[in-house]
Amino acid sequence: MEQGEYLEVVTRESTALADALRAGDVNAPVPSCPGWTIARLVKHTGTAQRWADAIVEQRSTQPVDAKSIDLGLTSDVESDAHRLATWFEDGAAHLTATLADAKPDAEVWSWAGDHRVGFWSRRMAQETAVHRWDGEAARGAARAIDGELAVDGIEERFDNLPATSARRGMVMTGAGETVHLHCTDRDGEWLVRLRADGPEITREHAKGDVAARGSASDLLLLVYGRIAPEQVDVFGDVEVLRRFQELAKL
Repeated sequence: MEQGEYLEVVTRESTALADALRAGDVNAPVPSCPGWTIARLVKHTGTAQRWADAIVEQRSTQPVDAKSIDLGLTSDVESDAHRLATWFEDGAAHLTATLADAKPDAEVWSWAGDHRVGFWSRRMAQETAVHRWDGEAARGAARAIDGELAVDGIEERFDNLPATSARRGMVMTGAGETVHLHCTDRDGEWLVRLRADGPEITREHAKGDVAARGSASDLLLLVYGRIAPEQVDVFGDVEVLRRFQELAKL
């Protein structure tokens, strides 16, 4: 996917998440994010967007402390669905304008190995899409994630896995067990081998100790820990899939 496509995703998915927030109580629980309310979900997503915005706007090649960013939030805004939704949409609009004004290959800091503006365009598109799903699920009716975006999201998750594991202090390891993911609605297959020194991931059709087949959206949500293995077709050792999911999820 290209930079412009990612920005369209940020705009579209941010609007949908804001709509989900406006649809009811700000304190409604988010089942896919245990302990969170939908207001906290929107604040989290908006904060992440503003952090990425600051990094790119400043063309910073060093980490930016998220706590140093003026979020423009007060308790009365956080408790009001319509005002919080507007705050969120305003931040998303500023982010997309900032990203559109930058060259995708321009150097900026990131927590992963990709130190380009394009990393943040992709990351914010994927972050916002999954949290849109979370927000709609909290209202009882979550729409699937676009298939092309979902395939890219699985790729991105695996691209960032070493850096994410380092941040979490938890490396995905094993004794050679294999997990095969197979999209049923478009091209997309991955084989994950859990090795003692970390995962080895290839994009191929191969037999694994366990295979999970489903739509690209469902497989992305599976990898992110949003849905249970029982919600896709599983063949083989489901406990290996559960262990992989626990290590891979965000």
